[in-house]
Amino acid sequence: MFEKNKLHSAVIAASAALLGSTAVDAAPRQIEQVTVTATKRSSSAQDIPVTVQALGEQNLENLNVTNFDDYIRHMPNVTSGGRGPGQSSIYIRGMATDTIATQLSQANGTAPNVALYVDEAPVSVGGRNLDVYVTDIERVEVLKGPQGTLFGASSQAGTVRLITNKPVIDEFELGVEAGLASTKDGEMSDTLESVVNLPLVEGKLAARVAAYQSNEGGYIDNVAGTYTPDPEVNPAWAGLPVESATNEDLVEEDFNDASYRGARIGVKYLINDNWEALVQHTHQDLDADGVFDHDPEDVGDLEVQRYFEDSLEDSFDLTSWTLEGRLAALDVVYTGAYLDREVEQSMDYTGYNDVGGYVAYYTCDYVDSCYDPTKGYVGLVENTRTSHELRFSTPEEHALRLTAGAFYEDVEILDRGNFVYNSIIDLGFPENYPRGWSPDTLDPNKATVIDPSARPAGVAFFNDITRTEEQLAFFGELSYDLTNELTATVGLRQYDIDVELLGSANSSFGNSPQFSEGVDLDLYGDNLDSKWAEAGVETPLNESDVITKFTLSYTPSSDVLLYATYSEGFRPPAFNRGGGNGNETTTVPYTVTTDTVDNYEAGWKTSLMDYSLQFNGSIYQVDWSNIQTSVFDPSVYFLFYLDNALDAKIRGIEADVTWLPTDKLQIIGAFSYNDTEITKVPASAVNVAPEGSELALSPPLQMNLRARYDWTVSGFDAYWQVGAQYSDEAWSSIVVQPNDRFRQDAYTTVDASVGLREMNWGAELYAENLTDERAELFINTLDNSKRITTNRPLTMGVRLTYDF
Repeated sequence: MFEKNKLHSAVIAASAALLGSTAVDAAPRQIEQVTVTATKRSSSAQDIPVTVQALGEQNLENLNVTNFDDYIRHMPNVTSGGRGPGQSSIYIRGMATDTIATQLSQANGTAPNVALYVDEAPVSVGGRNLDVYVTDIERVEVLKGPQGTLFGASSQAGTVRLITNKPVIDEFELGVEAGLASTKDGEMSDTLESVVNLPLVEGKLAARVAAYQSNEGGYIDNVAGTYTPDPEVNPAWAGLPVESATNEDLVEEDFNDASYRGARIGVKYLINDNWEALVQHTHQDLDADGVFDHDPEDVGDLEVQRYFEDSLEDSFDLTSWTLEGRLAALDVVYTGAYLDREVEQSMDYTGYNDVGGYVAYYTCDYVDSCYDPTKGYVGLVENTRTSHELRFSTPEEHALRLTAGAFYEDVEILDRGNFVYNSIIDLGFPENYPRGWSPDTLDPNKATVIDPSARPAGVAFFNDITRTEEQLAFFGELSYDLTNELTATVGLRQYDIDVELLGSANSSFGNSPQFSEGVDLDLYGDNLDSKWAEAGVETPLNESDVITKFTLSYTPSSDVLLYATYSEGFRPPAFNRGGGNGNETTTVPYTVTTDTVDNYEAGWKTSLMDYSLQFNGSIYQVDWSNIQTSVFDPSVYFLFYLDNALDAKIRGIEADVTWLPTDKLQIIGAFSYNDTEITKVPASAVNVAPEGSELALSPPLQMNLRARYDWTVSGFDAYWQVGAQYSDEAWSSIVVQPNDRFRQDAYTTVDASVGLREMNWGAELYAENLTDERAELFINTLDNSKRITTNRPLTMGVRLTYDF
């Protein structure tokens, strides 16, 4: 371990790209420390044998980080795939395969393999990252490699943690920040943030309130167009009269605007000299219109043609509580949280006409008419999550140290997703009820049906699905100093997790010429409750196991830390709605199990040249087996389904450097390189990339470089800063059919800023994406319309701050 009297000069751990602190410490030529809790103890990031990168509060401010996309792009070896605010998944060290359609991610998607935490609260959910606005955040921590022993399910490739600022006893603080920005060929953006820390009872009680509103102007246009189904693209339309759809009512410039509005309040109470309590509550509303991917090939730069309204309302309330103190020599922490999130989304699905095997069946009467081909999705997803953790730690100064505890969580996702086909009204399709229900046969015991009522006219398909996870785990990490320089750590986590997928997936069956008036029209779909029983599939699906972690760390001097780690991670198992469908060679499995991860890594952390230079890094190999992923075989099941479909190997290296060549100049750089390879594809895994292929969303090379210069002019503290980020080419998916795997281009983006500050006031001019680069962040064909999620075009803005 590093000597504790040197902690004030340690640097932020593995400050990957644009990381670390930028302010020059009081001691000249020394890099500021960032304290993290990656080991469930407060330690210098530079002092623990864990690959952890952290963006401290000053760094978040310097980089103008405000949301999920901002902090992800400043972390090398961290990528994401998705289609806009609140609709992405995080990937670390190249451990990615593909991103399932947002419309299906809750009903039939995998759990994420990177866990997202807000303080001590796990908030992960597949396909819909919790997009928390970054205001009054102490730091963002990224723990790379499996963290399952301490952080549990979904910490399979790593863990991302947003750590908020807490109330400070006996200190008044007031801060206000306002900003205005202009985006090239787009709308204006504005932000207003405030924070106040209030001492309420001297020496005992304090409250902290942070509030924010950010309006991000759009930059993608929905342009006029006409859509006509093409029988050469989809043979389902062959020989049928075809009607066209127009989007004249939806044409709009810069239609992809987004707004974040919210507040967080925390209250801290010092019970006595040994115990304190903290309660925090956060509420946020995220509203977005339009789409954040464009179609430069068929429509134009920053342009799309959409035929059904695209909108998103994503609201959450997160309440957390912590009680911590000492019992004799033990540090004890109990923490709990309750997340209540509701997402209402509408999106265009007209592109399904080009891929649906039976889509004409719901659009044409097979006599003389095909009706309006416009199609859309309207969904409501509710997510509640309750978690509790009780842990204790023995004194840090002892040669033998233990952190151990118990964890419990209960997760419920309610998914009501309606697929709207206007044509079925003209075809006279019946009202659609959940499978097994009708107005005359309502069964009060069918508790798994969320909404037993008929769906609105025009709903051809819908999900009424409840997905639950319940987990109980016991964990511990034991460290022993074998010598003054050598420490061994053993971590274990025993978990028991139950997963259920209940309810029904439904569609109307039949079209008008085949059924006459008075004939009882059947309903087609999967009543999942009955399906599992008929197939002999036990519910809930239970999985239990013990995962491990072993670390040896060596400190030959107070300036150098070397370590080697073996670690494992896990994520919950899952059900398939289409389980049991099959043909002669392939059968959709009813369930998929957790995938296996064996991670081997060796790392180093160094502070050199009188602590003015930090050089950290790690090399690693990840053996990833029975990978949970979505596959597509239209001859078996006309939707994507899940399978333990692949094995893969990842070899990589990552490193970062922070250097203070003078007291005024700081240079920060980082890179990562991953060699990903699919090593095994079983015969049942059809339409996926062959053995030897690269994984998806895994750029081999990523690099960041930033320089900041601080000086004094006319009594003001002045600075300039410039930074660049590079990401290599990457594949968009492992699925090769139907035409889903594309090579995403490499890209480089450049940001710059200049500012002045005196004791209380500050002003900054900044520019993001100076070269107006169109980064290919994610290419998707999720509704058979190829589009590219891109970054915001050249944006220039001003920020004003006041701190009292």
